[in-house]
Amino acid sequence: MEDSFFKQNALNPRVFISGGDGPYKNTRYTLSHLDLKSARGRKVLLKPNAGRIDSPDSGIVTNPQVVAAVIDAFNEAGAKVAIGESPITGVDVMKAFDSSGIADIAQERNCQLIDLDERKPVKVNIPYGMAIKKILVCAEALEHDIIVSIPVMKMHMHTKVTLSIKNMKGCLWRRSKVKFHMLPEQKAINEMPLNVAIAEMSSVLRPHLAVIDGTVGMEGLGPSAGDPKPIDVVVAGDDGFAADAVACRIMGINAENVPHLRIAADRGYGKIDIENINIFPENWEKFIDPFTPAPDIVSVNFPNINILDKNSCSACQSTLLLFLKRYSNIIFDYFPSDKPINIALGAGHENVPEKCLCIGNCTKKHKGKGIYIPGCPPVGSAILKKITGMTHLPGEIIDT
Repeated sequence: MEDSFFKQNALNPRVFISGGDGPYKNTRYTLSHLDLKSARGRKVLLKPNAGRIDSPDSGIVTNPQVVAAVIDAFNEAGAKVAIGESPITGVDVMKAFDSSGIADIAQERNCQLIDLDERKPVKVNIPYGMAIKKILVCAEALEHDIIVSIPVMKMHMHTKVTLSIKNMKGCLWRRSKVKFHMLPEQKAINEMPLNVAIAEMSSVLRPHLAVIDGTVGMEGLGPSAGDPKPIDVVVAGDDGFAADAVACRIMGINAENVPHLRIAADRGYGKIDIENINIFPENWEKFIDPFTPAPDIVSVNFPNINILDKNSCSACQSTLLLFLKRYSNIIFDYFPSDKPINIALGAGHENVPEKCLCIGNCTKKHKGKGIYIPGCPPVGSAILKKITGMTHLPGEIIDT
């Protein structure tokens, strides 16, 4: 793929950091150091992180003012800008754009919002792929000349971090992205298949420019069940891998310890060696603010709730964690008080207890045992409705 629109030197990519001035000014400052003239007359697709329905201060979705600044910069450069996303299964992307505030800034700037799942996908082969041989890519991602990845700075329970490279997984069509979480172990690869697949995806699908939103990041159980971490920083770079590597350092980790970044760099898809990245300003290390990492073993501990997890993906885990954080006290009103609530998720169960709450399509074969909530993953409102008959509690605004 063509990735030289903004690079001055492929051997020494550039990364710019700004902090302390709010999301819009931080973003405009970083982009002011990148020559966007090559975008004139070209179609530019902005790919924020808007895969769930949540607010911009949650640490889950990209801050709308970061997106606004990127739109303005590319409009001034004479580009034709659109915003696109393929959310997790069960989420209406336009509702996600609305709740994040991105819809408002897009309307103000007459910027098109695209549901990347609407059209048929394009099959793209992965040359020399080991974990994956092909991917289904949303058509608009291939039809735009330039893709700008605008993720939130987050820890991740399975991939250590999720930044600009992994954010491109949101350009995969519909449920095809879920397959990355269900790949068989490869004896020849001593890595989680998910991480190998993300690295191999980046061989044919990676951003031309990365703008990483650290206005409010997420530490701990990211990508959506962790704790918001406000640091008011934006990182932008002409190489997504280099930008991710610098963001990793700001988060307190080394990119070499992030499997999908290390694998991809070893295969020559990008640069993650800090010594070979031109980072501005020179005193950039002042922005370092270590994030609490996700635990090596993800556990869910809620009183009188028994989680039965076998081979689930981070999407179902995050959905369940978010649901229990918000509604764990409420759901006991709908179950017998003398027994713990059993909740199953993942495809690895041979059997589950009677009257078990079965979360997600992977548990469908056990739906006769209790309460089955379909989805990949189901959204929190669907779980709540199945249990209580309500999609949200009185006075509640945001549906997760």
